[in-house]
Amino acid sequence: MATSANTQQRDPNTVLVGKKPVMNYVLACLTLLQNGNSGVTIKARGRAISKAVDVAQILTKRFATDVTVKKISIDTEQVKSPETGTTSNVSSIEIKLEK
Repeated sequence: MATSANTQQRDPNTVLVGKKPVMNYVLACLTLLQNGNSGVTIKARGRAISKAVDVAQILTKRFATDVTVKKISIDTEQVKSPETGTTSNVSSIEIKLEK
């Protein structure tokens, strides 16, 4: 059964990448991994996709070398603009990292 993005429950092992500096997201991922989680998912949409890739690379190459990229999923989501009411296509990425 498919659920819409508005009603979907967010996974506690997921880091949503947005407008903050890259190192904030790296620290969030490190914190999740230090708390006993075996994996972390990094999600981003639109212009934040390149930042999500940077987070994954910094994490796997510098801070947590035992963590590897398990799966990368790309998709296109339809987003409705609250101002104009028009829908537009926005690219999204989901990067799964595991120890």
